[in-house]
Amino acid sequence: MNAHLKDADAQGSAQDSAQPAPVLFEERQGAHGRIGIATLNAPATLNGLSLEMARLLDAQLQRWAQDPALAMVWLQGAGEKAFCAGGDLHGLYRGMREQRARGRWDGDDFADPRGNVHAEAFFETEYRLDYRIHTYPKPLLCWGHGIVMGGGIGLMAGASHRVVSERSKLAFPEITVGLYPDVGGSWLLARVPERAGLFLALTGAPLNAGDAIRARLADHHLPEARRADALQAATDAPWSFDAARDRATLTVLLQGLAEPAPAGPLQQHAATVADLCAADSLEATVARIEAIESDDPWLQTARKTFAAGAPGSARLGYELQRRAAALSLADTFRLEYWTSLHCAAHGDFAEGIRALLIDKDRNPRWNPATLAQATASWAESFFRAPDAAQPHPLADLGAATEPRA
Repeated sequence: MNAHLKDADAQGSAQDSAQPAPVLFEERQGAHGRIGIATLNAPATLNGLSLEMARLLDAQLQRWAQDPALAMVWLQGAGEKAFCAGGDLHGLYRGMREQRARGRWDGDDFADPRGNVHAEAFFETEYRLDYRIHTYPKPLLCWGHGIVMGGGIGLMAGASHRVVSERSKLAFPEITVGLYPDVGGSWLLARVPERAGLFLALTGAPLNAGDAIRARLADHHLPEARRADALQAATDAPWSFDAARDRATLTVLLQGLAEPAPAGPLQQHAATVADLCAADSLEATVARIEAIESDDPWLQTARKTFAAGAPGSARLGYELQRRAAALSLADTFRLEYWTSLHCAAHGDFAEGIRALLIDKDRNPRWNPATLAQATASWAESFFRAPDAAQPHPLADLGAATEPRA
């Protein structure tokens, strides 16, 4: 076996050698072919996904997809704490501040959300990357250790083989920063059993390994101590270069190393969560969440997180899940693209980041301030394309190879 480490920009861009590459790419040669290893390499920011990281990873995945001698891809994060804690909020905040200095508020309607160059590039690149992973032509394993939130789930959710460990903590916490579960989260959460996806969107409730598997956001539970064993087994696997057969080979390999995942709070409180989300309106669901009387820490934290979160985010998450239940994944990404740009231009997103990461006062001033103000008609403005006559930036995402529902 030999291994060689490639520069994060495989096309040879001139990068200061003193600066660590934001994504590391390695190839390992086995007896039956090579495997590609991509490592998010920003542990100081919990591997938060920047625009540069997304571009580098997407370009390398395209190269590996076209390499006939490469059998599978392994995606992981550097450091002990996280696979990926989400997107680069600081970069998005700078872009939003610049845009708002030039923008306008137009009464009860929203101005064109375009004009934020960074946000447009970030969301288009991130969503393309996520969709590529969902439809990747070769086995792609994501090792989701530690914190996996927001954009991290976007990277992990589409992998053909999604591994969680005893350290894994998955969540969609966007309501705390004035966004909503994007990165295809509208589509993913709409398909969580017993409508529990709505609860996860409204409360940002975290999931352990067992709950992640229950929510269909992960497939296999392996102890972190077995990561090296799994990687070696993948390197030595008898790859056939037939995608279906190789996915089956990888499944058998992981099943041989996997251990039962302990049930987490989502499963322990399954009946309660199902009852909370059985209401036929957002208002009724919220009333049930606000009335939670259990002294269970997970449920109480969920209730408090919702109470402190952005009412507009609650409405957007609810309305998008309703729509995504009947949409293809590609159409969901197209819908989320405009919604995310509207959030960056006119919503609570900048205020949420300010309160959490910039001023750190944890006292966001949400607008709308109440759910009664965040009506369904208010949310409609976030779903509008500014110019329906123009091609969508993600128009070429196809439905011919839609992933599993």
